[in-house]
Amino acid sequence: MKTVFTDTPYYLALVNSFDQHHSTVSQWTASFDGTSVTTAWVLVELANAMSQTANRPFFLSLLRDLQTDDRVTIIPPDKDLFDRGLDLYSRRPDKDWSLTDCISFLVMGNSLAV
Repeated sequence: MKTVFTDTPYYLALVNSFDQHHSTVSQWTASFDGTSVTTAWVLVELANAMSQTANRPFFLSLLRDLQTDDRVTIIPPDKDLFDRGLDLYSRRPDKDWSLTDCISFLVMGNSLAV
């Protein structure tokens, strides 16, 4: 079974029918027969992006769905991972990576992060 990392832009495209990638992401999601991994930091970014009062119920519903889906793993906040992400963030001033991106790269085991 294939496992993919799901990041904030994926979720934003999935929940926003006006997003240019919504149709593609929705079709892919409907046909995907694997598991996904995301992080609490990604979910914080998503909650921040959906913080308008009208959007909060949609975020909370999505969060409940993710938390109860056996095919989804949410990496919880962890001091060691946070510190390693912060280290990567500080070592790559040549990149416009957010701290969440750096943590995500570590979780994915992305070779770009070293």
